[in-house]
Amino acid sequence: MNLKLPVFAFITTSILASCGSSSQVKEELFTQHVVFPTGADLEEKVSIASRLVPSDTQLAWQQLELTAFIHYGMNTFTGREWGDGSEDPKLYNPTNLDTDQWVRELSDAGFKMVILTAKHHDGFCLWDTKTTEHSVRFSPAWQDGKGDVMASLRSSCDKYGMKLGVYLSPWDRNNPSYGTGEAYNKLYLEQLRELLSNYGRIDEVWFDGANGEGPNGKKQIYDWDAVLSLIHKLQPRAVTAIMGTDVRWVGNERGLGRETEWSATPLAPQSLHQADSIMAALGIKPTSADLGSRDLLAKAGELFWYPSEVDTSIRPGWFYHPTEKPKTLATLVNIYFNSVGMNSTLLLNVPPTPEGRLSDEDVQRIREFGAYVTAFNTSEITTQRTPYSIDNSLEKPVLTIDIDPSKQFDAVVLQEDINRGQRIESFDIEALVGDTWQFFGRGTTVGYKRIIITDGAPLRASKIRVTITGRRGDVHNLRVGAFKVPAVITEDAADEPEGVPMGKGWEASAESDNALSVKLSTPFRGFIFTPGDGNTVTRYRVMDGKGNLIQEDEFDNIINNPIPRTIVFPRPMEGALRILFLDNAGQSVLVRTSGLSFLK
Repeated sequence: MNLKLPVFAFITTSILASCGSSSQVKEELFTQHVVFPTGADLEEKVSIASRLVPSDTQLAWQQLELTAFIHYGMNTFTGREWGDGSEDPKLYNPTNLDTDQWVRELSDAGFKMVILTAKHHDGFCLWDTKTTEHSVRFSPAWQDGKGDVMASLRSSCDKYGMKLGVYLSPWDRNNPSYGTGEAYNKLYLEQLRELLSNYGRIDEVWFDGANGEGPNGKKQIYDWDAVLSLIHKLQPRAVTAIMGTDVRWVGNERGLGRETEWSATPLAPQSLHQADSIMAALGIKPTSADLGSRDLLAKAGELFWYPSEVDTSIRPGWFYHPTEKPKTLATLVNIYFNSVGMNSTLLLNVPPTPEGRLSDEDVQRIREFGAYVTAFNTSEITTQRTPYSIDNSLEKPVLTIDIDPSKQFDAVVLQEDINRGQRIESFDIEALVGDTWQFFGRGTTVGYKRIIITDGAPLRASKIRVTITGRRGDVHNLRVGAFKVPAVITEDAADEPEGVPMGKGWEASAESDNALSVKLSTPFRGFIFTPGDGNTVTRYRVMDGKGNLIQEDEFDNIINNPIPRTIVFPRPMEGALRILFLDNAGQSVLVRTSGLSFLK
């Protein structure tokens, strides 16, 4: 599945670096974190930034490239995305749990690790925990309360040689100790201890900073120091992601990386005490477009090797819903090139059905996706198969390699030796077509991997030339390859509920409290809300013309996953309605009527 590229030796102290074509100097390297010396100027900071390198666990993680998420909790059986913790454990009842199928299909498609959502925000635990009754131990219909999804998945991962990770939500909407401080932190650590002690090797521990119930809800101050200490003690080879210190969230759930993606960044892991003050001083956050420019280095006091993980779901939601369809192959291919191809690792969620198996539709899609990525990664026409040293004595170092002139290509893959840091700031690519050098494409950062696809037609050429137009110090052992992007047969997009726009049986106007006054001249069974840019809406409230409450609920995870949401009324409605859209503080938000449609 992965490109057959050289594995660079990991070095933590110093290396002999080429400078020009013959001389050598010693370079000091910094592993995962470095503090700039007091008074360091920009030139010194750039030099230090170029020599920040990953830890061995970070490097091994990035070489995985494709990892999978499994969301299979109480929400699978209730149809929710964010449960509220009041669910009856008896509802959890897989009739044919088949974790072998999950792992076999994902492994065959080229995924190297699977991460189980062992507990989501509703607090329901998928393992045999002693910490709560909101768990599979109290689901008597499933294996007489002796079922354990985590144990089953561990066995399947061992059977198929798959790495295993775990997601334990810190937000717990069921446990009464949540929001009390020390008592909940103690419980959370015990849950983590169970997962990290009883299920063999864990390669990634994934946790977000989810926290809160709304304007009057509980807030918990998490003890991240204790959490990270426990992980490092029990699973020292595991990377810690999102609220950990090894892997960061890319900043969206659409599966898209940044055009310029720096792994060496001033963005501090949010679990560190200084994170908020660093972000405030630099004016950045995890979703910022710029996380590593020279302008940021000039203001920064320290740097972290903190690579990007791109997460998204194969379906619109993170849990299985029978009304949803998987993303098209074309969409998944675009996600691949904009995640793995942009110096990130892809974490793709594939949610099992209530039965306990991956759906036939999802299996077909991941098979197609795996076959596509394999076809791409085995299409290389480069005739020189080793990393290439560069003459760094040139102001703009140039690397020229030979390729097979009889075969077409339309993609170029570049890889830096990140054991020596991330150093390329920008580059141009040209192809020698006949006797003429023809522009192919350009980019900014490279890092572990960068895939550039030409805007033009596929080419036949005898050589590729890469010119490093911007760099931080010497560039070492650059790997370059020419590849053919397979065609994707365009399939029909997934069927979506079709809403009726305003003027086709309904009208709306805004009231002084930001409510929408809606008049339905014909019966409608619900509405579709499509979030706009900068959406802050998290809840909705529907009332009839007399102010009687008809329906109220939250839009689960709509800030991070701003996809259209379909709301079905308890009964078809006609006449006057008032609809309020609320933010997380309970304040009403006026929405665009163009973002609202109704269901016949």
